[in-house]
Amino acid sequence: MEAFLVSTGVVALGEMGDKTQLLAIVLATTFRKPIPIILGIFVATVLNHAAAGALGGWVAQALGPELLRWIVGLSFIAMAGWMLIPDKLDDDVGKQRRQLGVFGTTVLAFFLAEMGDKTQIATVALATRYAEVMQVVLGTTFGMMLANVPAVFLGDRIAKKVSMRVVHGIAALIFAVLGLLTLLNVGSLFGG
Repeated sequence: MEAFLVSTGVVALGEMGDKTQLLAIVLATTFRKPIPIILGIFVATVLNHAAAGALGGWVAQALGPELLRWIVGLSFIAMAGWMLIPDKLDDDVGKQRRQLGVFGTTVLAFFLAEMGDKTQIATVALATRYAEVMQVVLGTTFGMMLANVPAVFLGDRIAKKVSMRVVHGIAALIFAVLGLLTLLNVGSLFGG
């Protein structure tokens, strides 16, 4: 259950102000059809995070526990720093062709926007940290939905009221703590 809860919290916080959340707002204001957009976000996230979780699980088994502990710990600390860098929506991502329809455009845009994004890399790192890869994928997917569904419905109103700097600071702190705990060998995966 810890893997699910940590994954949900880290990704929900990390997604605030992220380019995919901005993409959700753009899609919502462009198409004004929230249900296909939400379903598209869900499908793209499941596909993307399942692949990231599988990669993380494979990495965890391929590397020895000592090397893995250092890689994961330093990765979490690097993610903490990355969280403090604001994210902007790429100009061309919001200009997807309407040929795919609302659902198809959302799936494609979200899947591509998540490639190499903070939350995808966080999913890989969390899957190497926790042995329960399925819980990590479910948690990161749930975190993405927690952050993006309100963005689809409320869009700009949320962005104006919530301090992204504070949210990113909290997410950075969580990543830093996870990194330090991992490096100090505290936790069930590395025998702490």
